[in-house]
Amino acid sequence: MPAPDFTSANVGAAVDDDSYVLHVDHYWHAKQLHRNGQRITSPSIKAAGCSWRIHYYPNGISSACKDYISISVALEGLNSRVSEPIKACWSRFTLLDQAREPVAGHSVYTDVMESSKAGASHSCDLFIRKKFLEASEHLVDGCFIIQWDIFVDRAAPPSDDMLGTDVVFQVGGVEFSVHRSVLAARSSVFEAELSSTTREGSTAARDCIRIDDMLPEVFESLLHFAYSDSVPDMDGTQGPMIAEHLLVAADRFDMKELKLICEEKLCSNINGDTIANMLRFAEQHQCRFLRDACIEFLEDPPVLQVVMATDDDLLELVAKSCPVLLKELWANDGDDTMLDELAMCS
Repeated sequence: MPAPDFTSANVGAAVDDDSYVLHVDHYWHAKQLHRNGQRITSPSIKAAGCSWRIHYYPNGISSACKDYISISVALEGLNSRVSEPIKACWSRFTLLDQAREPVAGHSVYTDVMESSKAGASHSCDLFIRKKFLEASEHLVDGCFIIQWDIFVDRAAPPSDDMLGTDVVFQVGGVEFSVHRSVLAARSSVFEAELSSTTREGSTAARDCIRIDDMLPEVFESLLHFAYSDSVPDMDGTQGPMIAEHLLVAADRFDMKELKLICEEKLCSNINGDTIANMLRFAEQHQCRFLRDACIEFLEDPPVLQVVMATDDDLLELVAKSCPVLLKELWANDGDDTMLDELAMCS
């Protein structure tokens, strides 16, 4: 199986960043040949002062991702000497159309990797849904195009304790002292906001940013993830509510990995009682993974009929989210009334 082909592009200035175009050939062959969890590895790529390899998983990196293409990037091994410690490193993978323009809704950031050890990696587990790609015009003769942007920040890492904090957030009357550089590395929204306060200057010893529309406990959990790459316990009866609040915060601050973790938690709570609200929530916050899980739950026509019978507004929501489901339901039901309602929602 030929390895994917890479072509170099531009280099940025603010951080060490590079952009590459990845041509993925032999899509159908790779999908048939490689089972779930198996990968194709690229040749070594020099980018942002380091050597990397791209891992392409035609059938997903794990069983939870079997309906998706997964992709990851890893810092190379013994021959890759990192001249300066990597404080933070993250990637963006974007599906391109045949004109090499980004496809809307298919640009995904990886988690932030805070390690300069060989083999350290970060990934997009749910990069492209295979059904979407196969039905699109972006797959031509078994080939599609991805852009890979790599960002490396070599600034000195923050201390392990809370000494040296340089910004304060006041959330619901509670103050949180944090490191500006940590939040900027984890969130483009924080980066822009904190850069703005730096440019404007401050007469106080430390900047103070006020957030009024968020619970302190939610912001504390968000900070915990930013510093430790882990989330609080979201099991028990309060778990879904915690996951929803934390997802809203992650969406607001563009913390994609945290948002995905919350989506995965909410997916485990999909049932006949929660499906309608869960689908609305997924649409409101553009949760592709959660939305797909909701649609999959509703793909059984009897289930969809039962749920729609208890929620008058669900018909319109499903018509917007996945109209093909309603067409299948009408075909199975043979009810002209259903067709009329479907036409009104379209």
